[in-house]
Amino acid sequence: MATTDEILKKYGSKIESQMRSGTLSSQQGLSKEYLQFKRDMLPELSRYERWTKALGNIIKLKPSAKEEAKIKNYLDIAHLDTTPAQALTLSAISLILIFFGIILTSFATYLITSSFPTLFMLLGMITSVFVFYYTYTMPQRLANSWRLKASAQMVPAILYIVVYMKHTSNLERAIEFTAKNLEPPLSLDFMKIFYNVEIGKFSTIKQSLDNYLETWRGYAPEFIEAMHLIESSLFEPLEARRIQILEKSLQVILDGVYEKMLKFSREIRSPLTNIYMLGIILPTLGLALLPLASTLLGGIIQWQHILIIFNVLIPFFVFYMTSEVLLKRPGGHGESSVLELNPDYQKFKSKTPWTIAFMITFPLLIISILPFIFQASFITAPLGLQSDYTFAELGLPFMENQKLFDFKTLSDGSKAGPFGMVGVLLSLLLPLSIGLFFAIAYKMKTKDLIKSRNETKELENEFTSSLFQLGNRLGDGIPAEIAFSKVASTTQGQKTQNFFLIVNQNIQQLGMSLSEAIFNPRRGAIIYYPSALISTSMRILVESVKKGLEVAARSLMSISEYVKNIQKINERLRDLLAEIVSDMKSNMTFLAPLLAGIVVGLSTMITSILGTLTTLTETGFTNQQVAGISIISITDFFNITAMIPPYFIQASVGLYIIEIIFILTIALVTVDGGKDVLREKYDLSRNLQRGLFLYLITSLVAIIALTLLANISLGGIAG
Repeated sequence: MATTDEILKKYGSKIESQMRSGTLSSQQGLSKEYLQFKRDMLPELSRYERWTKALGNIIKLKPSAKEEAKIKNYLDIAHLDTTPAQALTLSAISLILIFFGIILTSFATYLITSSFPTLFMLLGMITSVFVFYYTYTMPQRLANSWRLKASAQMVPAILYIVVYMKHTSNLERAIEFTAKNLEPPLSLDFMKIFYNVEIGKFSTIKQSLDNYLETWRGYAPEFIEAMHLIESSLFEPLEARRIQILEKSLQVILDGVYEKMLKFSREIRSPLTNIYMLGIILPTLGLALLPLASTLLGGIIQWQHILIIFNVLIPFFVFYMTSEVLLKRPGGHGESSVLELNPDYQKFKSKTPWTIAFMITFPLLIISILPFIFQASFITAPLGLQSDYTFAELGLPFMENQKLFDFKTLSDGSKAGPFGMVGVLLSLLLPLSIGLFFAIAYKMKTKDLIKSRNETKELENEFTSSLFQLGNRLGDGIPAEIAFSKVASTTQGQKTQNFFLIVNQNIQQLGMSLSEAIFNPRRGAIIYYPSALISTSMRILVESVKKGLEVAARSLMSISEYVKNIQKINERLRDLLAEIVSDMKSNMTFLAPLLAGIVVGLSTMITSILGTLTTLTETGFTNQQVAGISIISITDFFNITAMIPPYFIQASVGLYIIEIIFILTIALVTVDGGKDVLREKYDLSRNLQRGLFLYLITSLVAIIALTLLANISLGGIAG
């Protein structure tokens, strides 16, 4: 029979192993919870992780030690679960696949057509290099995106820690309170500070916090300094001195953010001007020369080349320049609310707006390609339609001999065109359909969300003063339950009045406690006011009122004062960037579309003049002269069939305007307010409507007016 010591030893070791496995399981549960939270918050980063893990193990590329350390730093900042070797391999595989794909396609084209596509191969190689650069710098851009999102919540984070520690000098509880009430993604970092302690990576919360702060060194030194001041307040024996250090920490981060944004606003003036001149003005002016240049070069420049240059290469160039500007943007200032937490977020995720937008714009897209549909005999013949009509055949009394589409038949039997004015006018519907598709979809997705956000901001502005009144009532010794009814009576006509009335009603009529009256999931007042500021302020009130009315009063009045200071800083920062943002926005939605529309009109006029002169030579007007030069000499020198049809010029320019609006809108939103997906989509819908409609109206007027002017001027020759 076993002795007592043997039994204790046997089952003691078994219990100990179970406890260890239970601890490990708990730690693994926390880790899974953290990883799941990261995946929910960052689905776009997970896609990059999947690509790196799928292609990053095909071949093993080891970067240099210096390069590996740099890439690993970016990956850690962006919270990416991949390795530097996998990231580098993804870039190399992308380069190899595109490069060899272009070579194989080029040789296949040569074997089929006996003509080697030299330009296509050259552009393909350029594209492969760009894709390599894009994938190679992806960790840096994702890290910068994370920093912009997270740094926008730095000031609120310091505020919450300071306000909490003013009444409870406990760093662990202050960080825990901040992690629970702060919005992602910075809340994810604060949670990870606790995870690192719980899994045994660090023994104290201070060690874990100091390790985390190192990730911001060189990017947000004001955040590190403010946190170190907060840590130093723990060692102050005098209460007044401790409060002074805590208040100093908030002022440090506010001053640091302001100084960095002031420097940034000076540095980006020249780059943004260069982007506008080199990426918009210069290419658009070059379009005016394309019709004549294409015929002078004997048709070497085709519409496909224009499409690639203006819709692929130049937008890539503008994208690269804007990316370099955005990488220099400091953090600490921007929109801190998270879109996923909005109650109407499902409307933003819904695919219904895309379906509705497609149904509206698809008929416009079909109409825009009517000139080519009419050239398909299997469509027009059964309907008894011609491939083209003149204005006279339609009974119109002007430009009788001009064709609507005006396709030219080449010597090999193929057709070139359309060169007619109606064909160019129909081409306007192509960029209209595409731009309108995005404008309608984005407007439907964002109109309710942006309205809700604006109402929340107005509510928070009013709530700041209401907090001050509530703090005064508590300071007078009035219990918190009664103070809410007092404040409700003094906020008559304000949006915040209903909040205080609901809290008072829950307390007086339903007998709820203060915490239940505010945070009850079914009847709490907070469910009608989805604001991080209001929620956090009330949690601070509930927490601090346990320590006395005087502590609660100081906490609320401190929040009110600090929020007012933050709002002032934000307004000053917006004033710094207002001139730059407004200039670029006016250039993007006014000057660029206006200039592009006029250039399209000039291209159409040049083509119309040469088309009319060609028609005159075909009808026997061989001895007429224009400006002392015979018509035959002009038409021989400028062969209209070798020109780029204005239809394709306009289509390329219209798509180019859409791409530029996309790139610059996202850039300007990031410059002005950090990474903000909701505002990006909302501003895109507005800028697309304004810029595209101005371009289309300008093009329409310019095409009609200049074409009629050209035909009137040449009318005397035919007469």
